[in-house]
Amino acid sequence: MVMAVRNLSVETTFALLGFTDSPDLQILLFLVFLIMYIITVVGNLGMIVIIWINPKLHTPMYFFLSHLSFVDFCYSSIVTPKLLENLVMKDKSIFYWSCMWQYYLSCSAVVSESFLLAVMAYDRFVAIRNPLLYTVAMSRRLCALLVAGSYFWALFCPFVLFCYALQLNFTGFNVINHFFCEYTSLIAVSTSDAYIPQLLLFGFATFNEVSTLLIILTSYVFIFVTVVKVPSASGRRKAFSTCASHLTAITVFHGTILSLYCVPNSKNSRQTVKVASVFYAVVNPMLNPLIYSLRNKDVKNAFWKVVDTKVPFQ
Repeated sequence: MVMAVRNLSVETTFALLGFTDSPDLQILLFLVFLIMYIITVVGNLGMIVIIWINPKLHTPMYFFLSHLSFVDFCYSSIVTPKLLENLVMKDKSIFYWSCMWQYYLSCSAVVSESFLLAVMAYDRFVAIRNPLLYTVAMSRRLCALLVAGSYFWALFCPFVLFCYALQLNFTGFNVINHFFCEYTSLIAVSTSDAYIPQLLLFGFATFNEVSTLLIILTSYVFIFVTVVKVPSASGRRKAFSTCASHLTAITVFHGTILSLYCVPNSKNSRQTVKVASVFYAVVNPMLNPLIYSLRNKDVKNAFWKVVDTKVPFQ
C-alpha cells in the first residue's frame, strides 16, 4: 500500500487553473490579493503581539482571539502564497505531496477556526451571564483545554479525509479547476469513484457545522435572554456590542462553509466554488483582525498605547 502511494506520488502532478488566463486581469488580481495578504499578516500578527504585550488583555476572551488570529495567519499563509505565485508564473504545477499537504493543512485551519468561534461564543455567554465569576469559571486550565481540543479535532478530522485522498487514483498530469488543492476539486480530477469521498466530506462538514452552530446558537439564546433582563439601556447596548464583532465573523465564515459543503448533491459551478472559497480562505482571515479591532475599545487603546510608546511625539 505504501509503495503504491509512493509510486503514484512520483508519477502524478497537478496544475492549479486559478481564476483567469488574461495577463492584464492576472496582474490586477495579483495586486489585490497581495494587498489583502499583507493586511492579513500584519493584522493577525499585530493582534497576537498586542494581546501578548498588554497585561490588560490577558483574559480568556483575548486568549481565544489570539489563537483565532494565529489560525487565520496560518490559513492565509497556506493558501495565498501559491495563489500569488500562479498569478505571475507560467508554470502552475504543484507536486503531488505538496498538493495533498496543502489540502490537509488548509482543511485543518478551517475546522480549528470553526471550533474556536464556537468556544468564543461560549466564552461570551459565561462573561455576560456571570461577569463577577467570569475569570473563575473560565480558568486558564479550561481555556487551554478548549483550545487544545479544537486543535486536536482540527488535526484528526481532516486526517481521515487525507488518508482517503491518498487512495484516490490519478493519471499523469491533472488540471485542478481551483486556486488551491481543495478536496472537491481533487475528487473531480480523480479517476476513482467519487461517491464515498463526497459522502465522507458531507458527513464531516455537516457534523462540524451542526455541532459548532448548535453551541453558538445556544450560547447566544442565553446571552439574549440575559441581556434583555438588564435594566439599563446602556448596559444592554454594551453587552450587545461585545458580541457584535463575533457575530459578524461567524456570519462571514459559516455562511460560505454551509453553502459549499453542507448541501447534499450541490450543483455549484466551479467558478462559484472558487469565489466562495476566496471569502473563507482569503477575505475572512483579513477581516477578522479588522472586525475585532475596529469594534473593540480595549484593542484600539492597546494599539495606540504601543504606538505612543514606540513612536513618542514631541
